[in-house]
Amino acid sequence: MLDVAKLRLLRAVIATGSIRATAARLGYTPSAVSQQLAALQRDTGLRLFDRVGRGIEPTSAGRTLAGEAEQVFSALSALDGVVDDLRAGRVGSLSIGYFASAGATWLPPVAAALQTEFPELRLDLRMTEQRDGLELPDIDLFVDAPGIEHATHADVHPVVDDPFLAVVQATDPLAARGEVPLAELADRRWVDNDLQRGACRRVLLDACAEAGFSPQFAVETHDYQTAIPFVATGIGITVVPRLGIGDLPPGLTTVRLVSPQPVRNIAVSVKKTVADHPAAVRALEVLRTVAGP
Repeated sequence: MLDVAKLRLLRAVIATGSIRATAARLGYTPSAVSQQLAALQRDTGLRLFDRVGRGIEPTSAGRTLAGEAEQVFSALSALDGVVDDLRAGRVGSLSIGYFASAGATWLPPVAAALQTEFPELRLDLRMTEQRDGLELPDIDLFVDAPGIEHATHADVHPVVDDPFLAVVQATDPLAARGEVPLAELADRRWVDNDLQRGACRRVLLDACAEAGFSPQFAVETHDYQTAIPFVATGIGITVVPRLGIGDLPPGLTTVRLVSPQPVRNIAVSVKKTVADHPAAVRALEVLRTVAGP
């Protein structure tokens, strides 16, 4: 493989027409320049200069090699610019994983801030509700729970604790109470609202088991915004994390649950390779601001 430093010397000597002038300009000794040119000739197997009197004259091969090397120097210069931009977060890409309720509530302001401050950054947003078998994004919002293995090449930071609330009709006797022990929902009909193997569902079922019962699911849905309107029909109640409730339809309200209070722990993982990337740092700052305590 050709040495870039030697190619630079070749170009400089051809430009100045003199080994001595090149040495003076670059801060080398004339003998050091001569040695590097001789090494380049050995590396290439080409005669790059001819002796002319007390000086040298580039051969046709020498001029051709120096001319073709300009493309290398241009590419390296462009690459230097890319490195500078990456340090400043001006180019490149950043992948962010999310689950539905966090994506709808938190990602719009995060994406807006990044687009404004890093306009050349390409954002790759990925739904990672079920993480099994998926490549970990650069930044990943997820529900942390016992038994979830964290990747060794990423750092995990807690974001916020998100309590579950019971969604009931405003005319329900529970609606007049500030809080309700979870066990009082044992005899109620429930509307399921999550994936069978979802981390949020496990948190809720574990809390119900601690309260001594298993929910009676009358209807099975797989997302919060589908489940909530079923409550308005009178089919049953549903229990949803506060972040996932959004704007309730008329006639519905929420009740806080206690003894125990089901809570999902929302965390964010950040790949160590992007931890110092300015855009990743900014994304975490905005995320912590919008998540709030």
